[in-house]
Amino acid sequence: MACIEMMRSNFDAGFNHARQCLSMSEESGAASVHVSALGNLGNLAYLTGRFDEAVDYSQRARSALRPTSDNWNACLETLARINLAQGRLDECAELLDQIDESVTSPKDRSRYVHRHTQLTRTQLLDRTGNLRQAIAHADLVLTLAAEAGDHLLHNATLLTKAGLLQAAGKISEALSVLDTIAPTMANQPPDFFAHYETILASALVSTGNMQTAGWHRRRAERTYKSLGHVPGALEVTRRLQAAIRLAHDVDLEDTAARHLGPPSAVVSDIASIMLHAGRPDLVAREIVDLLESVGCVRYATAVARAADGSTTTIAETGEPRDQTATPECSERRLAIGSARGREIYVLVGARPDIESAATVNAVVMLLTTLHEIERARVEREERATLWPVDELPIENDDAVATGHMRQTMSFARKIANANVTVLITGESGTGKELVARAVHTYSSRAQKPFIPFNCAAVPRDMLESQLFGHRRGAFTGADRDNPGVVRSARDGTLFLDEIGELSPELQPKLLRFLESGEICPLGESTPFTVDVRIIAATNANLDTLVRDGRFREDLFYRLNVVHLEVKPLRERRDEIPALANHFVRRAAEESRKGHVRLAEETMERLLLYSWPGNVRQLHNEIRRMVAFAEPNSMLDPDAISIDIVRATPTSALPHPAVRGQEIAVPLTEKLHPTLSRIECEMIKAALRDHHGKVDATAKALGISRKGLYLKRQRLGL
Repeated sequence: MACIEMMRSNFDAGFNHARQCLSMSEESGAASVHVSALGNLGNLAYLTGRFDEAVDYSQRARSALRPTSDNWNACLETLARINLAQGRLDECAELLDQIDESVTSPKDRSRYVHRHTQLTRTQLLDRTGNLRQAIAHADLVLTLAAEAGDHLLHNATLLTKAGLLQAAGKISEALSVLDTIAPTMANQPPDFFAHYETILASALVSTGNMQTAGWHRRRAERTYKSLGHVPGALEVTRRLQAAIRLAHDVDLEDTAARHLGPPSAVVSDIASIMLHAGRPDLVAREIVDLLESVGCVRYATAVARAADGSTTTIAETGEPRDQTATPECSERRLAIGSARGREIYVLVGARPDIESAATVNAVVMLLTTLHEIERARVEREERATLWPVDELPIENDDAVATGHMRQTMSFARKIANANVTVLITGESGTGKELVARAVHTYSSRAQKPFIPFNCAAVPRDMLESQLFGHRRGAFTGADRDNPGVVRSARDGTLFLDEIGELSPELQPKLLRFLESGEICPLGESTPFTVDVRIIAATNANLDTLVRDGRFREDLFYRLNVVHLEVKPLRERRDEIPALANHFVRRAAEESRKGHVRLAEETMERLLLYSWPGNVRQLHNEIRRMVAFAEPNSMLDPDAISIDIVRATPTSALPHPAVRGQEIAVPLTEKLHPTLSRIECEMIKAALRDHHGKVDATAKALGISRKGLYLKRQRLGL
C-alpha cells in the first residue's frame, strides 16, 4: 500500500502505510519487510523534501543489506538522488559509480535498479553541463526500458530527454518528443504533468515568450506544491533560471507577472482540470488559476474544510475577500469534491458585468460535466464489481470464456497438441463447437482446415458418401467426384457433431478410420490414408446408447480418449453477465445501435431464468432485445420477452414465504424488494449448506466471490 500510494503521489498516505509496515515488521521480526519499509520511507522522505530523514532511513536500510545486492544499490540510488537535489554533484557521482561497479554483464544493466540508476546518471550529466552525453545516455535508458517493458521509466526518460533537447536549443526536437508523450498524459502520475509543464515553460523562455512561460511555470509549481513533491519544485526553479540566463538574463519574476492570460493558457488550464479530475485539491488550484487567467473575478479562494469545521486556504487570487464582500460582488461557492476527509470548494466573487457572469457560469458547467464524468466512472467500476466482465477472446472476438468455460478452454489448450480424439458432451446450445474450435486453434493444425459436420443433418443413406466421399457413378445421382469431409479436413480437424446419431451401419467404418487412418470412398477399390484429427460431440448420453446396443462400445472408447463436458448455462450462471454484455455489444454493432447497455435489474432477471436453450437461446434473446432498442439506450427489464418473464419462477416477488428449499411469493408485490428478499434467502441458505465457506457458497450460487461479498454488503448479511 505504501508503494501504491507513492506511485499515486499520495505521499502522506504512503508515509502512514510505510510507518505502520515498519512497526509491524519490528514486532513480527520480518527482516526483509523491515528493510523494505525503511527503503520506502527513505524514498517518501526524499520526495517530500525531508532530505536528512531520507538519508537516515536509507542508511538504516543499507546497514541490514548485503553489499552490491539489488536493494543495497537501490538505497545508494536514493542517496544519489538526494545529493543531486541538494546540488552535491560529486557525492552523487561517487554513489552512482559504486552502483556501476556491481554491473558485470549487459543483463545486469537491464535489472530494475540498474536501469533506473541510468536515468539518475542522465540527470547528473545534465546538471554538470554535459548535454550531448546526457542525450545519448537518455537514448540508452530508453533502450533498456523498451527491452524490459518498463513503461513508467520509458515515459519518465522521454520527458527528461525533451528537457535536455530544450536546454540544448533543439526546440523542435523537444516538442516532437513531447508530442509523443501528450496522448498518454491522462494515464501518467500527476508529477509527469508538472514535469511536462516545466519543459514547456523553459522552451517558451528560450523563445522570449515570457508571459506564457510564466503561466506554465506557475502551473508546474502548483502541481508540485499540491503533491508535496519538493525535488520537482526545486527542479522547476533550477531549469527556469537556467533558461532565463540563456535568454539574455531576463528576471525570473518577470515571467510570473500576472496579466490576462492568453488563449493557450486558458486551454492548458482546462486540460489540467480534466487530467486531475480525481484530485480535487489540484482541480481547485487550477480553477483559481483559470478564473484569474480570464479576468472575470475580483477574487477566487480555494478552501479545504475539515470534518471539525476548520478551513485551510489552498490557493487564492485577486483582492482580499473581506474587502470585496459587497452587493456589487456576489459570492458564489463552487463545489469541487472531497479529498482525505476534507471538503474542497472555491469561493468566487464575480465582477458585476454580463461577460464575467457568463464566464463563471461556463466554469460551473465545466465542473458539472467533470462531476458527471467522475460519477459515470464510479458507476462503471461498481457495475464491473457487481457484474465482472472477464473475457477471454477465442477467435476474432467471437466468443468469451469465463468461469466453467474458461476452465474448459484451459483443458482444451492443454490437450490441443496431443494427437488424440476428443469427445465433447453437453446439452444443445452450450458451446460444444466453440470448444472444438478452441482445441483446433490452440493446436499445431491451426493453419489447416477446421471442418464441422453435423451427423444429424444428413440423411442416413447419404452419410457415408458425405463423410468418406465417392467416385462419379458410384451410385444413382453421383454425377461428379466428391472428396468427402474427411479428405476436405486433411491435415486439419474434423468436428463430428451429434455423433450419437451415427447409424449402426456406418459406425464400424468410422471405427476403422479412427484406428488406421484409412478411408475407402464409395466406388474406390483401394483404401488410402488421411491425416485428420477427429473431435466428436453429442448432446445424447452415449453410455445409455451403448447399454441399449445403439452405439458400439469399441467406437465409444475410441472416441472417448479425452472427455470434455460443457455444463448447461443454468449450472454456470456466473458466465451470464460476460456473455450477455458481449452479445449486446455484438448485436449493437450489427444493428448500428451505438452504445447499448444492460440495466443491472435486467441482468438480475437474466440470471434468474433457467435458459433451456443455453447460450444459443441467450444470444438470440439479446439480439431480439437490441433489435427493438433505441440507439444508445439502456435495456430495461421490460425489454425481456414475455415468454421468458412468465417462465422465470421468481419474476416479481418480494415477501416470499420460505418452505424448506422453496420460496413462495405473491405476484402482486413490488419487484425490487422481492428480488432482494429472494437473494437474501438464497444466500443465507447457501451459507448454511456450506458452513459459511465463501468460495463454496459463491460457486453454489453461480456468482463470483467478489459478487457474493458485494451482495452481502448490500443486503446487510
